[in-house]
Amino acid sequence: MIDDNQLLKNVAVIGLGKIGLTLAAVFANNGFNVHGADINEKVVHSVNNGKCHIKNESGLEELVKNAYENRALSATLNTKEAVRKSEVVIVIVPVLVDEKNNIDYQYIDPAVEEIAKGIKKGTLVIFETTLPTGDTRNRFGKKMEKISQLKMGEDFYLAYSPERVYSNRIIQDLGNYPKVVGGLNEKSLELASAFYEKALDCELIRVSSLETAEFSKVAECVYRDVNIALANELAKFADTNGVNMREVISASNSQPFSKLHFPGVGVGGHCIPIYPYFFISKGLNNGITSLAREVNDKMPDYAITQIEKETGPLTNKNVLILGLSFRENVKETTRSSTLLLIKQLQRKQANIFLNDPLFTEDEIEAYGIIPLSLNDKKVSDIDVLILQAFHEQYKDLDFNSFTSCEIVLDGRNELNKEEIISLGMKYKGIGN
Repeated sequence: MIDDNQLLKNVAVIGLGKIGLTLAAVFANNGFNVHGADINEKVVHSVNNGKCHIKNESGLEELVKNAYENRALSATLNTKEAVRKSEVVIVIVPVLVDEKNNIDYQYIDPAVEEIAKGIKKGTLVIFETTLPTGDTRNRFGKKMEKISQLKMGEDFYLAYSPERVYSNRIIQDLGNYPKVVGGLNEKSLELASAFYEKALDCELIRVSSLETAEFSKVAECVYRDVNIALANELAKFADTNGVNMREVISASNSQPFSKLHFPGVGVGGHCIPIYPYFFISKGLNNGITSLAREVNDKMPDYAITQIEKETGPLTNKNVLILGLSFRENVKETTRSSTLLLIKQLQRKQANIFLNDPLFTEDEIEAYGIIPLSLNDKKVSDIDVLILQAFHEQYKDLDFNSFTSCEIVLDGRNELNKEEIISLGMKYKGIGN
């Protein structure tokens, strides 16, 4: 058995992506010795030189630098070795869904196998990766038992505490959001709670089981997906009735029990369009959860249809999409609505151009699309403009350069409608 002093000393963080590196840096600045592990050699090299490979996370570069200078944070490609040196193991390796929306364990399964080779008696393993209900116990706990020949709940301890943070404000959210914690047994819950109290100094919500904690994270995402789908459905209906959905939301949400979300051209990211499938694939495949996914994934189709009502067929039309990222001010493309827009426009045989200030031309070309700078004279040849991600750089967009543009599809309802119309272009929002 390990005492509290030993428990709260050495921590292995498995997976040094955006969330994993932030957790590692925060732990290291709160008095822990942190051993990070990642399969990316460049990431490991960067951390071991005190450099932060994650951008646009306020305060993270400073935390990584401080941890490096204080010799509190190191990284390795050897997961087993990082675990062997630690009493607490935090697992933040992604679980994905494939193109057919089947759960994809290709990254986390081998990581867990390596963890199992390194755990010793008394080790506390906490999964923060969003998981289908039951996986912590039945998939990973049993896998670690089999490989390590240690018994979970007796020889090593097992907990689940989902990450609940938002890109570009992870450090802030770690301090402000309550940490949901579930344990395999009372001792696992006790140890995990003690760790987070010292590591994050945030409010804890202790739940009765691993499964409750797992379920709660996916339920959060399903709630948001369903609410956005409702907003999108109402926005389409508002369009047919000449009603401004933004006004509707402002008026409706003045009633404290109404919390309508905003509509848009689609839902992207690592969470909302992915995690509902953790329920759907396990049997919740008829009803609101699956219907919401269908509604939200069809919003790019709706946007293209709205454009064609004004322009006619898009064959050989020059279409410029603003934003490759799934949302504003974040350089991430996972399930971006832009990818769905591109597929639709390719079927329409349009000429597709893409601008995103967060990506290089080479990065955009990797998607098979022509990058176009807003300073390029070719913008005068654009027939259709679609805003997908409202980056900070688009707030002062000069529409005077788009001399041939017939219509602007404002997929986030953020652009200046009056200015666009005054320049002789048609404006179309989502429910606006």
